[in-house]
Amino acid sequence: MAGTPRQRARAQTMDDITRIGRLHLAAYGAAALSLRAVARDLGVVSSAVYRYVKSRDELLTLLVVNGYDELGDAVDAALADVPEDRYFDRFATYGRAIRRWALAEPATYALLYGAPVPGYHAPAEQTTDPGTRLVRLLLGIAADALAAGALVVPAEDGPMTAGLAAGMEGVRDQFGVALPDPVIARGVLGWAGVFGCVSFEVFGQYGPDGLGDPEALFERHLLVLADDLGLAPPPADG
Repeated sequence: MAGTPRQRARAQTMDDITRIGRLHLAAYGAAALSLRAVARDLGVVSSAVYRYVKSRDELLTLLVVNGYDELGDAVDAALADVPEDRYFDRFATYGRAIRRWALAEPATYALLYGAPVPGYHAPAEQTTDPGTRLVRLLLGIAADALAAGALVVPAEDGPMTAGLAAGMEGVRDQFGVALPDPVIARGVLGWAGVFGCVSFEVFGQYGPDGLGDPEALFERHLLVLADDLGLAPPPADG
């Protein structure tokens, strides 16, 4: 670890606070997080922790950013093994990596994509970039596929209101993608669809047995979403 001894010590303490915060998140839930309890498990007085994290809300923000980063890193690691020109495979790998991480880290997933924590408002300047990392990645896959002629631009699905047109332009500006409106709309809905299916499974909305085979259900869901986005699966022999 680079840096001065003081910097290394601070970084280690922040890592320990994050680790213990994640454990408490899983054990007690986001609404019950307590810096005093974190300090106790860290083995220091609470005033020592407040030098690093000043409030429960700062702890929640730390855990939110850490969760988004960890999930994004997991998806990036999975995609590293998929050839750049295998666009359907990249989309499917993207979805599977999100599901795998969410099932392994349900408490942190719930913090990111579940019900809002009462009284907490995530600061946009700290959470927007990590929180939109995966939609940026999905739109990038769509843009690459479109440039390669491997994505069929769908017809407009409905009327383009002035508000929605402004929203599409905002996506182009924010993410730097030169995609037509129908592809942006389908991409955003595909992003929402992946997380919707994952959330139903993580939060038990399919029932106690997950409709018998939740993984097989998710694979069907990926096929439907990829088709909506205009990505065809590769032939069975390819």
